Amino acid sequence: MAGLGWPQRLWFVRHAESLGNVANAEARKAQALRLTLEANDSSIALSERGVAQATAFGRWMGGLPAEERPTQLLISPYLRTRDTTRLLLEAAGLDALPVTVDERLRDREQGTLDRLTAAGFRDRYPDEAARRDYVGKFWFRPLGGESWADVALRLRAALLECRLTMPDERVLVVTHDVVILLARYVIERLTPEQAVEWSGQLRNCSLTAYSRHQNGDLALERFNDTAPLEELLAGTGSDG
Repeated sequence: MAGLGWPQRLWFVRHAESLGNVANAEARKAQALRLTLEANDSSIALSERGVAQATAFGRWMGGLPAEERPTQLLISPYLRTRDTTRLLLEAAGLDALPVTVDERLRDREQGTLDRLTAAGFRDRYPDEAARRDYVGKFWFRPLGGESWADVALRLRAALLECRLTMPDERVLVVTHDVVILLARYVIERLTPEQAVEWSGQLRNCSLTAYSRHQNGDLALERFNDTAPLEELLAGTGSDG
């Protein structure tokens, strides 16, 4: 297909730590059934640590040679991804970089899973929990929500548009953990089992990076990498 080619570089960054991530960690530690969180999923803000993470990542990105920095940004419309993008662009000195907000890059819609811990879901919806065990993590669609396969479908469309409209660009995608894992699933043609293997392990503000080889295919260079972020935060005395 004319004009169909991968970007020169394709980077995926998970949003910085959010108040939702904090509430989830606290609920797990307390063995609670439900997260203490009032905001809906699209309106969850960054934590103080998240602000530091996004700023540090931006400083790292701004220190790259000009020919290696992103030329285009694609982002989820959720508040935590928009704030991560704003902070990293400010820190990088790249405020003028084109940013495209794409709802296909939003987080997986949780439906009945929303604000429930795993224990809370089994307690409140035992039949649905049994169905998830039966069909598997990749295929399970919670009531009112999406399966991983549903997210992969919309992500395929977003990646196809990226290939059609941004060949030869260096594209940074600021999005969510499941979206990044499913990007690997689509780009590398992984199995559903491989796609869910890293579920829950993708770190905030981690970088997953691809570069295009001479044959036109993408090659994975980094996955779940927070090394640049950690080096900069260590220099400022932050624990982020």
